[in-house]
Amino acid sequence: MRCCEILLSGRSWWDYPWTSQMLLTFYVALGSLFSVVNGLGQATCVAFQSSASTFTVASNGKAAPLILSSDDWPGVQRAAQDFASDIERVTGIKPSISNATSSNPAHSSLPIIIGTLGKSSLIDQIVKSTKLDVSAIENQWEAFTTQVVANPLPGISKAYVMIGADKRGTIFALYDHSEQFGVSPWYWWADVPTRQHSSLFVTSSGCSHGSPSVKYRAIFLNDEQPALQNWASDKFTTNGTGAALTGSPFNHLFYTKLFELLLRIKANHLWPAQWSSAFGVDDPQNQFLADWYGIVMGTSHEEPMMRSIPVEWNLFGIGPWDYSVNAQNIYNFWVAGAERAKPYENVWTVGMRGDGDEPITGSAPVELLETIEANQTTILKNVLNLTDVSTVPQSWAMYKEVEGYYDEGLQVEDYITLLWTDDNYGNVRRYPLPSERNRTGGAGVYYHLDYVGDPSDYKWITSSQISKIYEQMSIAIEREASRIWVLNVGDLKPYEREIEFFIAYGWDQSLWNPDNLDTFVSLWAQREFDLSDSDATTVADIVANLTRFNARRKPESLNSTTFSLINYRESDNVQAAWNTLQDASTAIYNKLPSGTQPAFYELVHHTVLASANLGNMLIAAGQSVLRASQARLSANEFADQTEALFEHDFDLETDYHTLLDGKWDHMMDQTHLGYAYWQQPMQNSMPQISRVQKNKQALPGVMRISPEGTLAAWPGDNQFQCAQMFSCPPPTINIDQFAPFGNVYIDVGAGGPAPFTWTTAVNASWLTLSQSQGSISPNNTEERVFVSVDWDQLDEGLTEGAINFTAGGVADNPPTTLLVPVYIVANKTSVPAGFKGFVEAGGGIAFEAEHATRNNSVAGMVWRILPGLGRTLSGVTPWPRLGNKENNFTAGTGPSLEYDFYNFNGGNITVTNLVSPSGNGLGADRPLGFAVQVDDGEVQSNYFFPPAAPGEEPDAWDGLDGFAANNIISAANTFEIAPGSHTLKLFMIEPAVVVQKIVIDTGGVQPSYLGPPESVLIQ
Repeated sequence: MRCCEILLSGRSWWDYPWTSQMLLTFYVALGSLFSVVNGLGQATCVAFQSSASTFTVASNGKAAPLILSSDDWPGVQRAAQDFASDIERVTGIKPSISNATSSNPAHSSLPIIIGTLGKSSLIDQIVKSTKLDVSAIENQWEAFTTQVVANPLPGISKAYVMIGADKRGTIFALYDHSEQFGVSPWYWWADVPTRQHSSLFVTSSGCSHGSPSVKYRAIFLNDEQPALQNWASDKFTTNGTGAALTGSPFNHLFYTKLFELLLRIKANHLWPAQWSSAFGVDDPQNQFLADWYGIVMGTSHEEPMMRSIPVEWNLFGIGPWDYSVNAQNIYNFWVAGAERAKPYENVWTVGMRGDGDEPITGSAPVELLETIEANQTTILKNVLNLTDVSTVPQSWAMYKEVEGYYDEGLQVEDYITLLWTDDNYGNVRRYPLPSERNRTGGAGVYYHLDYVGDPSDYKWITSSQISKIYEQMSIAIEREASRIWVLNVGDLKPYEREIEFFIAYGWDQSLWNPDNLDTFVSLWAQREFDLSDSDATTVADIVANLTRFNARRKPESLNSTTFSLINYRESDNVQAAWNTLQDASTAIYNKLPSGTQPAFYELVHHTVLASANLGNMLIAAGQSVLRASQARLSANEFADQTEALFEHDFDLETDYHTLLDGKWDHMMDQTHLGYAYWQQPMQNSMPQISRVQKNKQALPGVMRISPEGTLAAWPGDNQFQCAQMFSCPPPTINIDQFAPFGNVYIDVGAGGPAPFTWTTAVNASWLTLSQSQGSISPNNTEERVFVSVDWDQLDEGLTEGAINFTAGGVADNPPTTLLVPVYIVANKTSVPAGFKGFVEAGGGIAFEAEHATRNNSVAGMVWRILPGLGRTLSGVTPWPRLGNKENNFTAGTGPSLEYDFYNFNGGNITVTNLVSPSGNGLGADRPLGFAVQVDDGEVQSNYFFPPAAPGEEPDAWDGLDGFAANNIISAANTFEIAPGSHTLKLFMIEPAVVVQKIVIDTGGVQPSYLGPPESVLIQ
């Protein structure tokens, strides 16, 4: 059945056996049918042209009136006001809003009737009198349905009826339609303009949605200084004067803006800002208005019983925050928090952490926590006047040491939601075990887009891939950690897009899979910027590369030598990629209407420009130090570039702050340059640079020769030329026939202020140079010569040639010449006829994990590509994750990937799988692992994530070169093989392993951050 036939058939959309990809294709097709795609995957029921199957929302200067019942939820009444304003934003026509009863509908025109099942007497009467079938949503959490109903009330021939199963079901129905009308959820928070339409319609069959995939979908404002707090102080207080007791600017004026945003993106839960704030103290209206809007409040993992820690304890507490010595005072403190929160809808955080978000003190923490839990249960029973609190939503975050206590036997009541956490760097430490999935309280996940702590803060700019968020949270769905999801969003901006994906996936996980995540971003780009399909695809590519580059290593952790300055052209390629990204983003920005440019700048362009600027600056700094060590005058140019880019970093911050007359001033206050340890620097500081004296000649003469792949330069002495470090021979460069770049380069540079000309003399016809002569001066300090080989002229094996570089025309007295020979060793190799696979060059073979020769399934399981994930291209993972009855495989028996390769160097080789740093999510008894085999040799297992004490990370996780910082684990196995054709086999042992890239070192792999480029593939 074609999409329009389905739409007009009158059958409910859920009656069809849709796959998620079919649904998404259907929704996009419907968007094309009705002119505009404004939603992100949800069922489409909005049109901008009239037809026999549509109902008029607004047209010809009139809008359908909105009718509600006075006994409905206040939050529904309030959201209906937003709904009316949204219709006006789109059409310029604002509908009337009124309360009515079934006997006095007050309107004879065709209205939109809005209400909550079982709460609105108007809706209940319509359901009863028309026998409207609402069984699909009845008693369902946050579900809704909408459709045209004939003769719903006396005097009304038909109406578009919007029914929520509960309060938020109705609210989400309204905002779902508003988004499809063209009002972005981020219209205020990211200044997304609303597309105008003269007419607005909905389809007669309407839109419906069942219960969300995740019951509570939350964000957590955290580490909100300096950016968010400074901004809020500027925008929501008078002269920067915050709350009387705390000085906090996070009052109800701020939070009501946030509440609306949360509901528009279909979040329902909030952990409020905490470090200099106290939600229940800062403004007496905060708690009331959260409930009035429909937001379920909570407190963070370290703030039990709806009280802010440490702020409220510092204000009102008596004695130390230590339950082992001060139990009664802390108990009383919690009672007061429970009394204050009693009237409102909450998820109660239970348990306890120590002062300053540290472990609790005491010699028996497990027993103490069990006592605390029992006492908190008593408080809830007494305050809420209940004998059974099992129906009261409660959560306990298994954060850091608490997870360890749980693994050591901490007993948690069955009805309390266990909130599993990531490692603060986006890798979930543990998911519910099969034995834990029957808990009545269920499980959830606390996840980070922003963090303060070891190995380094990351608070400045977006550095999380949607593909990674999906990969981790889809496991949470499959392993039933779906009761509560909380996302630490730091300052909120600039994480808008990633926040929305996290919530959208929690709202309806069925819509998204590894193959359509780019579609989420392209639809998002169309909704926010009104782009063509082509430009939206370009933006999706920009976003994918932006977040990939920033996720390789958080910007705060980058340094000037993170990317190799000499091997595999790594730093050059990183810079080229950043510059390509800047150009692509600038091209989109420049073609946008002026009214759309601010939104694009906030959501995409600033992050691209600022991240690229930082990346280029750090590499330029590294080049300045390298070139100074090589006595090259160009060191000064790179030092100048570094200084200019360092100052431009502040210019970009200023551009953001002055956007829209300073609406977002302070939102980019966060420092991000000059980290000395995990904590943010108090001021941005420029990376180290080095210079040479511009008017002094280098001791060996005017010309500096710097070949690719070495830190050294010639002539003269340099500690990197040879082991002796002096009186070293001229340089030799090796080039293999199957080298991925196909050439090598030699830099000819100035050793001081004296200009000179240079020429080359080549002793081999098989050597070709990109240029054979040039001119160097203080205005042109270096030139790069690429050397290529005509392999057809060579016999197999090693052939040596030489290039003599001669400097002349030097205005010395007397005139001098300088000659530096560079030897080229060409290694011609061949593979047998008919061979297909990757070929060794330079002592190594590298390939992306997705580029397997064969993919072999076992027990219905196969390795699946996760497009876009990781540091270079993608990842592969066993699929489905719960296949094989969730059991593992004995090494060598599971589904496998096979890679054919040819090596010329035999002996001991090292096979390194570059693996995502996922944690042992199935517990210590099921550590992540895979197996590797070469040909039919020994099958070797690799359990790459080391064991650690309960609640802790292994030592290798931490540090500036650890798993977290590098966002990769190098998992190595050693084999002995002969030269020739071979097959590498990668076997599944455990599910949820993600392999990104494989490097085989046959003796020549050089240090680099991303590993060697992919080898030549003969197909």
